[in-house]
Amino acid sequence: MRGVVLGLAPEARLVDLCNGVLPGDVDQGAWMLRWSWRHFPAGTVHLAVVDPGVGTPRPALAAAAGGQFFVGPDNGLLSRALSDAGEAAVVRLPPPAAVGVSATFHGRDLFAPAAARLALGMPLSRLGTPITDWVRLPEPLVRRTGPGRLQGQVIAVDHWGNLVTSLTERDLAQAGIGSTATVRVGRRVTRGLRRTYGDGKPGTPVALINSNGHLEIAVNGGRAEAVLGTARGGVIRVSG
Repeated sequence: MRGVVLGLAPEARLVDLCNGVLPGDVDQGAWMLRWSWRHFPAGTVHLAVVDPGVGTPRPALAAAAGGQFFVGPDNGLLSRALSDAGEAAVVRLPPPAAVGVSATFHGRDLFAPAAARLALGMPLSRLGTPITDWVRLPEPLVRRTGPGRLQGQVIAVDHWGNLVTSLTERDLAQAGIGSTATVRVGRRVTRGLRRTYGDGKPGTPVALINSNGHLEIAVNGGRAEAVLGTARGGVIRVSG
């Protein structure tokens, strides 16, 4: 993919955002893109490929939103970034020609050329047909269960075993929950939101707002996933 882009746009600056998404895990890829796109300069082309449906009739997309461009499969991978970026113009890329296109590597033969053309300044409208019915992933659980009470879920477990939840700093503020919040994960209870991972005692859970604005549960010097016995999809309850 890098070779194809550089072959068409040799002046392009390529940055590998992440090569560690679990195979076929569209949801994880969508979160990575949502949390990252806004930190890149205007005009950046984000080429994202987590594509278990490669070669099937699933469409391919290119989009413009928030002053940036996005290219990838129409399976929800782009949807969270596009919803954050505001009003999006989305086109469906034409089906690849049968000759010279692998049915199992659209990243190289379909998406990379489209991304390179955008980087060269080709208008989005020339790449495909406008659509509005592209796939959107559902938003994760955020539920008010009473005054000053919220229920959410673990949406990601990062490289260090930290539990990233669906609850954001804004959700907590709107529910009137502040720094004295009580966070329940299974039978474990953590009281108070901390500022850093090091504010927790070694080996014990600590709740904080992470760099992406989400409530996160970590363990100082350990893996919250293992200590709390909770994985992605686990229920989180917060009160304050």
